[in-house]
Amino acid sequence: MQIEQFFIEGLGHQSYFVSDGRSGQAAVVDPRRDVDVYLEAAGRSQARITHILETHIHNDYVTGGRELAARTGATIVASAEAHLLYPHQPVRDGERFRVGELTFQALATPGHTPEHMSYLVYQPESSQPYALFSGGSMLVGSAGRTDLLGPELTLTLTRQQYHSLLRLLQTLPDSVLVYPTHGAGSFCVASAVGGRRSTTIGQERLANPVVQAHDEADFVRRQLASYTAYPHYYRYMHDINQQGPRILGRLPELPPRSPQEVQRWLQQGLPLIDGRPRTEFAREYIPGSLNIELDSSFATYVGWLLPFNTPLLLLIEDEEGRREAVVQLIRIGYEQAQGYLAGGIAAWKAAALPTGSFERIDIDTLHRRWKGQSSLTVLDVRRADEWRQGHIPGALHMHIGDLPQHLESLPRHTPLAVICHSGHRASIAASMLAATGHEVVAVDGGVADWQARGLPLVSEPEEEPVLPGTEDLATHAHP
Repeated sequence: MQIEQFFIEGLGHQSYFVSDGRSGQAAVVDPRRDVDVYLEAAGRSQARITHILETHIHNDYVTGGRELAARTGATIVASAEAHLLYPHQPVRDGERFRVGELTFQALATPGHTPEHMSYLVYQPESSQPYALFSGGSMLVGSAGRTDLLGPELTLTLTRQQYHSLLRLLQTLPDSVLVYPTHGAGSFCVASAVGGRRSTTIGQERLANPVVQAHDEADFVRRQLASYTAYPHYYRYMHDINQQGPRILGRLPELPPRSPQEVQRWLQQGLPLIDGRPRTEFAREYIPGSLNIELDSSFATYVGWLLPFNTPLLLLIEDEEGRREAVVQLIRIGYEQAQGYLAGGIAAWKAAALPTGSFERIDIDTLHRRWKGQSSLTVLDVRRADEWRQGHIPGALHMHIGDLPQHLESLPRHTPLAVICHSGHRASIAASMLAATGHEVVAVDGGVADWQARGLPLVSEPEEEPVLPGTEDLATHAHP
């Protein structure tokens, strides 16, 4: 048996190609939507993909299960409780099935989602499990968060997560390898998982949150306290993945658009996403465009800030970059990219169309202006938990994910100096504010750099997580 892991940095997504050398059959666990990597792995292994295993209905990306099944004829295996609305093989707790000479066993592990299923795999002629594909249940020193389906389910799912993790730790040997679907960078992770992408049952007996907690009530409190904001597009993923994503067949190709076409569409309200580096954007940008640098988190911020699957245009000046942007977008269900600005910003300027710019300043310059009480308002766009840990005195706070709904409520009488942790989110926010007529200054560096200089910070006490029914956790904790 060979297990190959595929990792998507921006999504923190991990999928697996599991092949049986004797029979030449293989399974793929929790595939992403751009499925060529699994077909290439099958070619390298001279294997045929016969099964596709889904651990749960995903909230953070569009599954590639249907896409891969259409390309290979493989059978999709998923929990019977998922009630998928497309052809699949439903399995229940304890049921076994074969992939060549490999035996898989389904283990119901509700918590991250109600229907969550993990899969044990056994080597040929062995009665001891070799590996566990744990999806969003057991993660590396962590656990999948339980609040993504709404507050009405959160308490129940968190309790279920506790017992699912205990079941795995109490019934499986130390030697079992654990391969999660969610890793570093995923908003499905309840707490930091570090750089490791796999673990073992033995390691988790020492480090998993369930063994750090005194009891179920303590586990629930710790989990709820660790949750932070997650992208708005998540609310659409469950229904898409349950009903069955559209089969693409191949990656969409972006048509080039002239500067005049782009200008007309901008005037009609179509978003233009500029993927250039933040310094280039601030120096010269197309009025109304949104600057989201093309890095591993590109699609995450598109999905956080723009209406779901809205038609959009791209300003990305190289073909490889445009392909990367399209791949990232389809992974989260954005399928309506209408094209790209042919010739980039140079073509726009050559057409004598208007550009804008805004100032960028470093932390020392910000401090001088802040200390001198110049006409400047500091706007901190980090998460609430980051804000509570320390912020600049007198600063306003609004998480970047909430900005689109509150742009008009922000002050216009002074320039807004936008800051975050590193400058990335601040640049995105600055472009949004500039597009709506605010005078902005983007801060290079962030609050961590302010703190490193020993400059003044204000911190706030941690808020206790409150959900309906949590006040009586101790009373209702299971033994």
